[in-house]
Amino acid sequence: MNTISRLKKAFNAVVIITLLVGFNSTFAQDKLKKMPGYERYAEIAPKIRGSVNIVPRSYSWSEDSKSFEYNHDGKRFKYDVKTGKTTEVEDFVETNNRRFFGNRPQRGRQYPSADSPNGKLKAFTRDRNMYISNPDGSNEIAITTDGNEETQKKYGIATWVYGEELGQITAMWWSPDSKKIAFYRFEEKDAKMYYVLYDQVKIQDSVEIEAYPKVGADNLPVDVMVYDLETKKTTLLDTRDGKPFNDGALGTYLYGMDWTPDGKEFLFHTTNRKQDVMEYKAADPNTGKTRTIVREEWLPSFTVNTPEIYVLEDGKHFIWASERSGFNNYYLYNWDGTLVNAITNHNFEVSRILKVDEKNKQLYYEARSGSNHMKMQLHRVNFNGKNDVRLTNPTYNHSVTISPDGKYFVDVAQTHNIAPFTNLVNSKGKIVAEIAKSDMTEFNNLGLKTVEVFTFTSADGVTQLHGMLHFPSNFDPNKKYPLILANYGGPATNAFRETFTLPSSLTEYGFLIANIDGRNVRGRGKKLLDQLYGNLCIVEMDDFAEGIKSLYNRPYFDKDNVGVYGTSYGGTTAAASLLRFPDVYHAAVANSAVTDWRNYDTIYTERFMNLITNNKAGYDASNLMTYAKDLQGELMIYFGTSDNNVHPSNSLQLIKALQDAGKSFEVQVGPDRGHTAMDTDRMMEFFIEHLILN
Repeated sequence: MNTISRLKKAFNAVVIITLLVGFNSTFAQDKLKKMPGYERYAEIAPKIRGSVNIVPRSYSWSEDSKSFEYNHDGKRFKYDVKTGKTTEVEDFVETNNRRFFGNRPQRGRQYPSADSPNGKLKAFTRDRNMYISNPDGSNEIAITTDGNEETQKKYGIATWVYGEELGQITAMWWSPDSKKIAFYRFEEKDAKMYYVLYDQVKIQDSVEIEAYPKVGADNLPVDVMVYDLETKKTTLLDTRDGKPFNDGALGTYLYGMDWTPDGKEFLFHTTNRKQDVMEYKAADPNTGKTRTIVREEWLPSFTVNTPEIYVLEDGKHFIWASERSGFNNYYLYNWDGTLVNAITNHNFEVSRILKVDEKNKQLYYEARSGSNHMKMQLHRVNFNGKNDVRLTNPTYNHSVTISPDGKYFVDVAQTHNIAPFTNLVNSKGKIVAEIAKSDMTEFNNLGLKTVEVFTFTSADGVTQLHGMLHFPSNFDPNKKYPLILANYGGPATNAFRETFTLPSSLTEYGFLIANIDGRNVRGRGKKLLDQLYGNLCIVEMDDFAEGIKSLYNRPYFDKDNVGVYGTSYGGTTAAASLLRFPDVYHAAVANSAVTDWRNYDTIYTERFMNLITNNKAGYDASNLMTYAKDLQGELMIYFGTSDNNVHPSNSLQLIKALQDAGKSFEVQVGPDRGHTAMDTDRMMEFFIEHLILN
């Protein structure tokens, strides 16, 4: 029997044992309809989503800035700025504006081909080699020939982790003039492989072998090459200052590729393995020689892999976002790498560039300068950093669409409990006209409750953090309600929002639902987030527990019946919270959870946890198997048998540790499912059983 066959049979056996030991066959999801709260849920939940007639979110200005158009209730309207009149656009046929990704590569994958900008050629990868042909596949030319299973080299395709963690959905890049094509070369010969099983519900299963470097394992050597269609020459770009691949030094990761508009240089980002140094570089595609344009360092933790960049049309400058001050700010650079000046210098974070007026040398941008970090504001500033002005009301969160001439903008304002309303505002920040307000009539008729934001002090005893609380439509303050924490919880994420939030439909079963931010929060500066560095599953989980405890003084909160659930990092949050804080949480559903960061990929994990050689104690502290003996509450574990992201080994390791500790728990398995979550009905059965019927 070969190695792969043995692995598959062993895995199948483990799944069968898991099902026999962990699954509670007496309590399946067909019981939900007979449980308390179901009738209320069935009546109200379907009505929540459509209970508010929200103002349009998208607006399009005319080129002359004299009018703008928008869709609402299946109709198209035009607003005339001068007259202030709104007219319906005749002969309008509404199309489905949802974005479809039918041809988008699967998660973690790349497009296998790329059409040239002039439409005359197609580059593609096949059997580990790169080719060029006519669009119809004729006149095929092989660019590389040494890619094969024996050498384990591959061209024009990246590894799974590059797609998942570095956003590389393509591995080949045409020059603007269609005369050159750049592409990846990876060497997988010495890579650690992971075996993902598929088709296990069929008579014959199958296996996918993936080069998936986990924490501490060797990363794959990577290079970038450029093929010149005129000279037929392939040039290896010097991405490591003439040195060979060194898994650890700059050049460990190469990503974020692009060409300069004139096609004279190929642009890319590179980091070291620890990801605390990042360089933005340019390469001469003819010689392979490279130069550094911008270098970023944040040695206490990590740098942003691909900072926001805006290339000016003058061909001489670009705007670059950097956290070097401790907060994200904008900087003006020359293409030779010279810093012209800082455009912003805030102790709050800029978020994104909205408009660049090169004629007047002004930048319009979104920043977290409202009354809290989630209330986005429109700012305008000169390229030289002078005359920075906020143009929106800091009481609200704003999303704006600026006219081409910069004299007006359409402003959609809202908060977590104030439904969006739209105004036309001039360049001085003065409201010119009220355009629309969301209709809350049905929301109020149903008795729905707006979400409440609360604040609390983090486990460090100093930092103020935010949470959100959802209430059922028939909420009675004289009753007691169990609570469920619904959190993702990963680094640089936000559970608290200032976009209008409908109450969770799950409240209708008779629960309070909470979303809580810890020091994992995005948008409050680098130094706060650094407290999470090397301490995943500790710092943020400590804070989530403090958020729950801050609600103890509410008479309607049943603090003896608290649940938590989530998927992926949220699954980690759920399992870690229950195991580490048995006095706070009493039931958890952990979907597709990372249970030991040694099980996850190098790029994501080492960015936030440091290298294991530098932080073994941090990895040990976050290993959930060490807490299995501490389980007191009710735990449901879910995983998909074909999860190629968070591998089933994570859940299986936790299952084994719990079995070894003699603990009772439940398991749901998704046969042939990937990185997914358990059925919501089954989850609510579990929570009702253990938090209401207990």
